Amino acid sequence: MKKMLAAVRGGSRALMEKPLAIFDACPSPPLKWSNLTVQSIIDSARAGIPSEFVAMPLAGATAPATLSGALVQHTAENLAGLVITQLAAPEAPVVFGGSPAIFDMRTATAPMGAIESMMLNVGDTQIGKILHLPTHGYMGLSDAKCVDAQAGLESGIGTILAALAGVNVVSGGGMTDYENCQSLEKLVIDNEICGMAYRLTRGIAQRDEHMALDLFMELGGETDFLTHPHTLEWFREEQFLPAIVNRENYQQWVAMSKPALVDRASEEVKRILSTQPAPTLNEEVAKELDEILLAHGRPFGLVELPSLD
Repeated sequence: MKKMLAAVRGGSRALMEKPLAIFDACPSPPLKWSNLTVQSIIDSARAGIPSEFVAMPLAGATAPATLSGALVQHTAENLAGLVITQLAAPEAPVVFGGSPAIFDMRTATAPMGAIESMMLNVGDTQIGKILHLPTHGYMGLSDAKCVDAQAGLESGIGTILAALAGVNVVSGGGMTDYENCQSLEKLVIDNEICGMAYRLTRGIAQRDEHMALDLFMELGGETDFLTHPHTLEWFREEQFLPAIVNRENYQQWVAMSKPALVDRASEEVKRILSTQPAPTLNEEVAKELDEILLAHGRPFGLVELPSLD
C-alpha cells in the first residue's frame, strides 16, 4: 500500500510531505497491541503516513461496563500506540480515534447506533482534544439492515453529535449493520445529513450591519420579504438546500407518485453512477500500480490482473 501511495503521489519523499491516506491501527482490547498492528504503526511512522489509533473497548465484554471505565481503557490503549509511534519516529503524525461501543446483553452484539456508543465516541473525542491531537470516530452509521427509519435516526443523531463534538475525521457515511455493510443509497442520504450538520456548526451569523433592523423600518405597511433584495442576497447563505429530502407539499408529493426517501436516494445513485468519471491517473502511474500489484501476486500464481471490464 505504501508503494502504491508513493507511486500516485510521486515518490516516498512527496508522500511524506503530503500523505495520501490514513492507516487505521486497532489495539486488541483489553490493553493489548498485536505484533502485526505494532509493525504497521512503526512502518507508517517511518514513512510519514498518519496512523489512526482505533481503540475498540466493548463496554461490558472487553472493557468495563461503565462508560467512564471504558473511556479509561480506550485512552490507555491509544496512548500506548502513541508511545510506540513516537519511539519509531519522533513527531510522526497520528490521529486519536476509536470505535468504542457497548455490548448489548440481549443480542450479544456491538450496537454502534446506541446512544451510549455515541457518548463514548464523544467522550474519547474530548480526551483527544485535551491531548491536542486530531480526533476520529465511527459515527453517523447505523445498525439497521436496510435503509429505513432506524438507519435515519441513528445516522442523524450520530452525525449531529460528531459535528457538535468537533470530531475531525468521521467514519460512518453509508455504513449499516455494525460497520459490516455499505449502502450507496444511505451514503446519498448521509450526504444530506452531513450538509445539515455543517450548516448547524456554522451557526447563526450577523449578515448585515444592523441585524436587519433597517428592514423593519423600510417595510412600512408591507408584510412581504419574499422579493426584497435582502432576501435575494442572503437566503442561499442562510439555508441548506437538500437535493433529495422531501419538502414538497402533499399534493406535489402525490403528483410525483409518492416517492419515499430511499426511492429518491436510489434515483440519485443511478444518476451519479451513469456519469462517467474522468481519468485521474496518467498512463505511466497506472502502469506502475499494475506492476506493484503483479509483483505481490506472482508468488501466488497471479499471471495478469483481472480486467476491469
